[in-house]
Amino acid sequence: MQQDSDSLCVALAQLNFRIGDIRENKAKILDAIHRARSQDADLVIFSEVALLGYPPRDMVDRHDLLARQRQALKEIASQTDEKLAAIVGFIDKNHADEGHRLLNSAAFCARGEVTHTVAKTLLPTYDVFDEWRHFYPAPGNGVVTWKGVKLGISICEDAWAHVQSREMPSYGRDPIAELVDHGAQVLVNIAASPFSLDKGDFRRNLLADHCQRHDCPMIFVNQVGGNDELIFDGRSLALDSGGEVRTRMADFDEDFQLIDISPSGRITNGDDAPIRPVAESHAEQARQAVVSGIRDYVHKSNFDQVLLGLSGGIDSSVSAALAAEALGAENVHGVAMPSRYSSSHSREDARALANNLGIDFSEIPIEAPHSGMLEALSPHLGEDGPAVTEENIQARIRGVYLMALSNQFGKLVLACGNKSELAVGYTTLYGDMCGALAVIGDLPKMLVYAVADLINEEAGEALIPTRILEKPPSAELRPGQRDEDSLPAYEVLDEILERYVVEHRTIEEIAADGFEESTVREVVSMIHRSEFKRWQSPPILKVTTKAFGVGWRYPLAASYRW
Repeated sequence: MQQDSDSLCVALAQLNFRIGDIRENKAKILDAIHRARSQDADLVIFSEVALLGYPPRDMVDRHDLLARQRQALKEIASQTDEKLAAIVGFIDKNHADEGHRLLNSAAFCARGEVTHTVAKTLLPTYDVFDEWRHFYPAPGNGVVTWKGVKLGISICEDAWAHVQSREMPSYGRDPIAELVDHGAQVLVNIAASPFSLDKGDFRRNLLADHCQRHDCPMIFVNQVGGNDELIFDGRSLALDSGGEVRTRMADFDEDFQLIDISPSGRITNGDDAPIRPVAESHAEQARQAVVSGIRDYVHKSNFDQVLLGLSGGIDSSVSAALAAEALGAENVHGVAMPSRYSSSHSREDARALANNLGIDFSEIPIEAPHSGMLEALSPHLGEDGPAVTEENIQARIRGVYLMALSNQFGKLVLACGNKSELAVGYTTLYGDMCGALAVIGDLPKMLVYAVADLINEEAGEALIPTRILEKPPSAELRPGQRDEDSLPAYEVLDEILERYVVEHRTIEEIAADGFEESTVREVVSMIHRSEFKRWQSPPILKVTTKAFGVGWRYPLAASYRW
């Protein structure tokens, strides 16, 4: 890349790291360093906790693992020299007090060694974060001079100090402003910033505001890929001193780009540093996120194949389509398990979907075990008969079938429940909730439909059969059953859930928006009555700003009569 004499040629390495796999992560980092050297870069930047992967959670309590990480960091530093430096995220000891937590740090590697370390100042504890559990805040500032340019290095949350949010604390300090006060000419933020809908735009505006307030360019390098429930979208950025985006890296994919950046704030893009397009609609963002989350969860768990129940309904159809996109159709197995209540069109639709996607398909009826269990239990279920118990028996038989196939063939089971159902408990423990991963568990029902429409639109054909999109949702566990027999219309339910779960609004505030207060109260009651189920849910891929799982921490034995 052509560069001015006073500019740095900087490589941004947006990579997908596996938590705990120091050997693989080190190899990725070394490959990127060699690539940067081959392109005459002066500096290559990696994301937060790159060596160990983020979030490592209680893995950081393993002193032997941290020792291997430090050795790997030495090996990485040895590959730098007078020409090329690297910024690498890692977990450091708190050298001021080694017994007092660790430091979430960035190593500045140059001339064959780690010349500086910079620690994270702001430690988030809201939503999915719990960094105070392990880390101690930075003992000093992070300004490092390289080739005459003063780099102000910060880590993820350090750039979020002035965001006003109900969940975020008031930190009382602004690490970015402090870096500028200490002479920083170019701001660098390394991050593992999890995805949620529209967060990419919010993050871009946040970083642009720093640039404009301090008249400084900024480089932001983010992790990409899925780690357990969390999905990282990448979208690493380089912004000039006016906050203009000059480089934007890939959405949900690894990327490597070079820029020239001068202390005056001028950034020059070459052909190898374009502004990548990103998903705009919620449906496309959700689709890309879930595909990334499925692929990485399965592969990082050392599996290749998955299976799921195909009911002929919208949720299992979208789950199957996303799994096929993530893993390849040859690695997805759909299983229809009809009961006496399953309609002929549902059986036909499940088979048609599998044929359209090109996935493996089996049909295994559950009538025999269903009849046998009812016969065995009926003397013990009282005079009123099985009722809802019979519905749950069907779902649990299906769970047994799927787990048997999983055990036999080494395929992970995907749970297909959506966020609307999980919220109000319209799910069966040890039945449709069984599995290794809840793939659309953070997609409200109406967003599931939007994703289905997008899949068909981009395919140019009805991969998800039109009848699946048009028929009323039903669990088909009793004759003529429809979801709306037990729940508000999903258009209404999703709006109430958004206000209560995501926006934390009161029942009275939600009712004031035009919803029947009795309906709101019943929905809120169902949400909290169902907490015990969600505690036993598989991991739920996080897509919205408030997902059930690690970001939703409500007690079980509690009163919710508000």
